Amino acid sequence: MKRIIVPTLVVLASGAWMMAQDDAIQKALLAAPARLAKDATVIKWKADFTYDTVKKGTNDLVCYDRTGFTGQPAFSIECTSLGNLPRAAQNLKFEAMGAGKQAALDAAEKDGTRVKPVFGSVWYHLMGPSQEKANPHMTIAVPGATTATMGLPDNGKGGGVWIMNAGTTTAHLMTPGE
Repeated sequence: MKRIIVPTLVVLASGAWMMAQDDAIQKALLAAPARLAKDATVIKWKADFTYDTVKKGTNDLVCYDRTGFTGQPAFSIECTSLGNLPRAAQNLKFEAMGAGKQAALDAAEKDGTRVKPVFGSVWYHLMGPSQEKANPHMTIAVPGATTATMGLPDNGKGGGVWIMNAGTTTAHLMTPGE
């Protein structure tokens, strides 16, 4: 009897782990556009701001759960280009600084150590106080872009697309919406 129970418990535990892994993958993909989600990579960030690949994808999109990280709302999912993972890791490091975050960001921007995102890459976010009350938000990275280089305003006063943080590595296109 004992020989049957032990293997059965191992199989049940393994199945539960796989279901939890599947749930984590599905959660991370919630911010991804439907047409890209099935082929996206999913990672899990570690405490040292490195990551493990949970699901290897075949396109350039990578998604991850930021829920519970310093500076994040209660529910926070993000997807972006694989080329932006060094930037995302640096963002997490700065956010973990809490009150010292802005000074560290400003110093990195000034001394040139701020990692640049891939120009034209999209950052998809789904965040809020809970999954049920989360809102989507999308930006397009245009590091270094200015009104002169892009022909777009550097504020949203006139409506339409505009460049937020123009002239910095954090410059990105904002679109009007909710």
